[in-house]
Amino acid sequence: MIRDAYLDIDTLMPDKKVLKLFRAVERQGGVLRFVGGAVRDALMGLKGFDLDLATDLSPEELVEACAESGIKTVPIGIKFGTVGVIINDNVLEVTSLRKDVKTDGRHAEVEFTDNWEEDASRRDLTINAVYADEKGNVFDYYNGISDLENGIVRFIGSPSQRIKEDYLRILRFFRFYSIFGKGPIDKKALQACVENKEGLKTLSMERLRDELNKLIMTPKVVETFKIMQDNEILSYILPETRNLHKLDFLIKLVDKEELEHEALRRLFILYEPDVALAENLANRLRMSKIQRQHFIRWAEIQIPSEEFFYDKSLAKLVYRYGKEFCIDKMLLQSGIDMRPIDNLHQRIEFIRNMIVPIFPLRGKDILTLGVSEPRRIGDILKDIEEIWIRKDFSLTREELLDLAKELNS
Repeated sequence: MIRDAYLDIDTLMPDKKVLKLFRAVERQGGVLRFVGGAVRDALMGLKGFDLDLATDLSPEELVEACAESGIKTVPIGIKFGTVGVIINDNVLEVTSLRKDVKTDGRHAEVEFTDNWEEDASRRDLTINAVYADEKGNVFDYYNGISDLENGIVRFIGSPSQRIKEDYLRILRFFRFYSIFGKGPIDKKALQACVENKEGLKTLSMERLRDELNKLIMTPKVVETFKIMQDNEILSYILPETRNLHKLDFLIKLVDKEELEHEALRRLFILYEPDVALAENLANRLRMSKIQRQHFIRWAEIQIPSEEFFYDKSLAKLVYRYGKEFCIDKMLLQSGIDMRPIDNLHQRIEFIRNMIVPIFPLRGKDILTLGVSEPRRIGDILKDIEEIWIRKDFSLTREELLDLAKELNS
């Protein structure tokens, strides 16, 4: 199905310098089109998407066409048909039309083709198999536009076959259902996901984690997780998840406070705040060092809710743990208790506006007192700092030095 001038091309291509690439491909006798998520999101009026393009040129022909037009390329995946094309210092991925020769659920062997419908047939969902040219003409081979308009998320052809080509498509199906689905979930697709869920075990944890991070940030994640849980799919990536009601509470609370949603917070609230459990999950999902630190600290540091109520106690918490940690901890504690921290909005504003005090003493100040042993210097500084905190940061530098002299005497 071809729809002429259907798409506002300014939505899809605000940077007209991309047209240079279209002309380069044309001079080589080829065709270039936008494809997949970029077209889908542009049709929905969404912004901030990554541009992906497809061409009926082979990777070698595309590189040659770019070189003749003075366009730089990088070989980011030529084996699989993808060439990185540099436009305005941005790398656009351009993939040659392909058809699958052999798949094992994780990787595919492909051959290049010049048949656009054949290329579309190997994509996962109908809504992701829509193409557009530089004039806004849309090429829709599997009624993806109609499905998008009606909130239907379904696989192209046999759902089971599409899943067996790449088992990650199970999670992708649920992610796109959570974003674009409007009615009941497609029964054939759901059944295929259930029948092939064992295939998730064959995927690398990195691929599962990255897809989970996208899924957990979708609009209907609680509803979608519930479907996955009822069909015994969720446990393959998040075992023993029980707190969907707390996740729902947290999402609504963050919306109410007009704060940024974070995938790590959403993940944490699904489990009880237990250090061993947090460490196990961080290891299993192979979190980054920073993510792991945040995740485990949330479980390690237990703070009574009343310490958030008063300015003085909250200021001490901010000094000890930082602004970001305290806001996260208040939100998570609210979710765990299923009740917002009292005056949560005001508490958050207090944290944001607080000027965090700087401890006036340094190691060199203790050295001037005749202390030279490094461990002893550290112990004195730590003791003095604790007194300074308990006194609400009110002691002056001179008063702190006097205390240091007393401790050293």
